[in-house]
Amino acid sequence: MSRALPEVVFVLGAPGSGKGTQCARAVKHLGFEHLSAGDLLREERQRPGSQYAAMIEQKIRDGQIVPVEVTCALIVAAMRRATGTRFLVDGFPRNADNLTGWYTACSETTRLLFVLFFECSKEECSRRCLARGAAGSGRSDDNEESLLKRFDTYVKDTLPVVNHYDELGLVRRINADHDPDSVFEKVKAVFADAGIFSTP
Repeated sequence: MSRALPEVVFVLGAPGSGKGTQCARAVKHLGFEHLSAGDLLREERQRPGSQYAAMIEQKIRDGQIVPVEVTCALIVAAMRRATGTRFLVDGFPRNADNLTGWYTACSETTRLLFVLFFECSKEECSRRCLARGAAGSGRSDDNEESLLKRFDTYVKDTLPVVNHYDELGLVRRINADHDPDSVFEKVKAVFADAGIFSTP
């Protein structure tokens, strides 16, 4: 018996907008598996013998985007290892190249449900990231210098991707400036509108 076609929700937003926090809640309450493009890249960077480790580290430190072939390959491999068929793909696609690469590699083998877009002020996002870094997140990009580069990349490269999906009627916007509980109530409402309800 063939496996069901994987269903995907892209999760996008500025650095610090709460994507990871809300994805963790959605995993627990909505039955999705969370695939963070950033986490997959960081894991690959730390994997002994990885041919991509140095390149990934440099890109992350510079707030730049890793080549789509690498990111797509890591996402597809993670889907194949997973037991479920519904995925939150967090932090991807982040630019036009990512978008093209996804269409080429995965558009025929996955079903995109919608794009969950967390809108959050730059000030609040910066506060969260710097607090996370100060608390010992272990992330080499949770600092002011990297944040400036990451925000620049987000505005120039990621927002056009959001606009592309918006034109297709696939973007679901969430005001993420509020506390995590309030934001998750909005997230649940979006999934309920799509016929996906939280578990008891």
